[in-house]
Amino acid sequence: MPQNVKGGVNLSFDNTEVAFAGKSDYDLKRAYWLFKLIGSNTLVKISKPFANLAVDLHLPIGPIVRQTLYKQFCGGETIRDCNSTMQYLADYGVGTILDYSVEGKGTTADFERVVNEVLESIVQSKTDKCIAFAVFKVTGLAPFELLEKVSAQDKLTKEEQAEWLAVEKRVATVCKAAAEADTPIFFDAEESWIQLAVDALCYPQMELYNKVKPIVYNTIQLYLTERYAHMVDAHQKAKAAGYIPGFKLVRGAYMEKERNRAEKMGYASPVQVNKQATDDGYNGALKYCVEHIETLAICAGSHNEESCMLLAELMHSAGLPYNHKHIYFSQLLGMSDHISFNLAYAGYNVAKYVPYGPVRDVLPYLLRRAEENTSVAGQTPRELSLLIKERKRRK
Repeated sequence: MPQNVKGGVNLSFDNTEVAFAGKSDYDLKRAYWLFKLIGSNTLVKISKPFANLAVDLHLPIGPIVRQTLYKQFCGGETIRDCNSTMQYLADYGVGTILDYSVEGKGTTADFERVVNEVLESIVQSKTDKCIAFAVFKVTGLAPFELLEKVSAQDKLTKEEQAEWLAVEKRVATVCKAAAEADTPIFFDAEESWIQLAVDALCYPQMELYNKVKPIVYNTIQLYLTERYAHMVDAHQKAKAAGYIPGFKLVRGAYMEKERNRAEKMGYASPVQVNKQATDDGYNGALKYCVEHIETLAICAGSHNEESCMLLAELMHSAGLPYNHKHIYFSQLLGMSDHISFNLAYAGYNVAKYVPYGPVRDVLPYLLRRAEENTSVAGQTPRELSLLIKERKRRK
């Protein structure tokens, strides 16, 4: 292991010895071939409908998925299964964000199951310091259609009012547990047309539990044109109300869906006009947050090297400690290890999302990860170049 250099201007994302210190030669080879495969846009497009059909027909695709996408991007089927991954990350100074990544479920029993999973991760966090944050998606606790209706401010039926009260109770339950465990918790990203409902659930919990330190975090998707202004407004309201808002800053996860819906329904797209505008919005949010870091907290969820380096430089210029309690960096398990592990090695606070759940149930998540690596310009080529560099270094 090379000599540790503490952050600031000496930080580099090119150090593959640090990035892959915990990976065997076999791990590197497997990751190389996986990124080669998902680097093919045609192959990914063909694989998605095939995988969905295989699930519908109950074909035995589990072993194939388990040894490829699942092994790269997931920690296991249960929290217990994730323990070895969490310990591996902790050994290199990286925290864990346990993410129950089962999607597309919509019954009351499904919502209660998600609540129980989140509560279980919070309970473990009381004694397991590998866990840096808890997380949940509101769509895991509530019917999507109800969130749409609340966001549109439509009148609810008596049945819908009762269901909304049940949703509020579920959200309150997990946030209270997080506060009692002293474990910060994220409200994860959602589509823009249900965001008002998510905000309505999030900010009362934030005001309740963030009086002394940040516990509840809302996600700010900066590819949406209005979310920067929303963040600033939320910060100012929090200051006036006497609490510390937490913001998880991301670029966004639903760009094509957002634009397609806007075009179909005849309203202006809520998405920034191009990547540069998104980058400017994201980096502008980082600058604002560092300028006000004593009265807010952030987790910079980004696989963008320039933005991660910018945040490190902003911290350095402001004279902030690299492990400032209000600043975290975050990436997904299986992606951008050169960012995560070099940041952690330099002394910054870093946490990886560790998705888990039954193989078949997390397949939608895995297919999105494959599509994301294919669609994000430079993502897969960069991963491949670093893997090749490290394999050559070891020889």
